[in-house]
Amino acid sequence: MTTAPMRKDAARNWQRIVDVGRQLVDDGVPLQLNDVARLAKVGVATVYRHFPTPEALMETVATPGLEALVARAEQALEEDDPWQALTDFLDTTLDAQLTDPSITAVRSAPEHVLPRTTELATTMDSLAGRMLERAHAAGTVRGVVTWEDLRPLMCGIAYAAQVHADDLETRLDSGRRYLGVMLQGIRV
Repeated sequence: MTTAPMRKDAARNWQRIVDVGRQLVDDGVPLQLNDVARLAKVGVATVYRHFPTPEALMETVATPGLEALVARAEQALEEDDPWQALTDFLDTTLDAQLTDPSITAVRSAPEHVLPRTTELATTMDSLAGRMLERAHAAGTVRGVVTWEDLRPLMCGIAYAAQVHADDLETRLDSGRRYLGVMLQGIRV
């Protein structure tokens, strides 16, 4: 089933809403759809028509970052060295979590409201699981480690880096240090 393209004014409003949502997320401000409408200079009904919940807007804001992570995971599966591919992917994931707050919010949510978000999360988990299986087969990662273990650990590392540093550069340095500790723990 295809959907009709949006009218130009509707597309313009949609983009203004997403841009305001992106700015609020980046500023650490909770998404309140009434506030989004005011800041985007559109009617509240317009916001709700496009995004019935704050979660739908958050997931839309996170979509480009999730798509980039899926693309990176696909590239990593083509690399020769399974350990390096896994560590590079986890490093990229951590950078995304620390520079784009919507990624951690969406990845740590118990459920998704948009089918596209579910699709991206499922694909990323599948690809990351395959990366981990390759590292297991190469004998570089402890056999007991699963993607179901690593995914929440990555969220935990991002959270720890966020709360223990005030500026982005310090957060990135701390996060990479914490990731290095975790990687040492899972490596054979």
